[in-house]
Amino acid sequence: MVHESPTLELERELAAQGYGLIVGFDEVGRGALAGPVMVGAAVIRACDLPELAVPDGVADSKMLTERRRETLFEPLQAWCAASAVGQASNGEIDEWGISHALGIAALRALNAVERQLGLMSPVGGGRAVSPAQAAATMRVGAILDGPNDYITKALDTFDAPDVPVPAHVVTQVKGDRHCATVAAAAVIAKVTRDRLMVDIARGNPRYAPYEWDRNKGYGSAAHRRAIAELGPTPLHRTSWHLTGE
Repeated sequence: MVHESPTLELERELAAQGYGLIVGFDEVGRGALAGPVMVGAAVIRACDLPELAVPDGVADSKMLTERRRETLFEPLQAWCAASAVGQASNGEIDEWGISHALGIAALRALNAVERQLGLMSPVGGGRAVSPAQAAATMRVGAILDGPNDYITKALDTFDAPDVPVPAHVVTQVKGDRHCATVAAAAVIAKVTRDRLMVDIARGNPRYAPYEWDRNKGYGSAAHRRAIAELGPTPLHRTSWHLTGE
């Protein structure tokens, strides 16, 4: 079976429309029973696109082995102009629902990468601005994996962070297969969340029976059996159907 390789085609389309920064977004942990949901953000500069190549070995993170994702993690971070992973806790998921939690996690990631790059809120009143402040007028285009733009829906809500420059979001089904920035964001988010769940599982004997070091919080048979026998932990999404098949 031949798998598609991600390209920079959609990123170039956004650059041609005048977006100076292109951000790929992908989520991980949507279907888990425990732990946070995370959204990775991988940024490239439009001005770098003429010389930028798709990183070697990058692909849909679900098609990569865990060892391969770990190997790619640092090279992908170096390839990006900036990267970050935003998260929403299991408690926030229970309070807000998964879609809004994903939107807030994505905005937290966007806020982080923009601040890494020196963007800040525009200064009004016609006053002179510094180069960093001038950069805040840069247009940001985003590619979000999947069919639904939960990022724009979460903007300016009570729970949303104050993002310096809101992004114009386009959605791309199977974006992690087609777009290099989304594929990079997917790997960075997946490795970050997997490491967290393994650290939690191994760091506290209370969590050992749920085997998060193996299932990463997803509903494996062993995980569901432990919930049925021991009950949910403070890290479980208690609004979800935790013990069903």
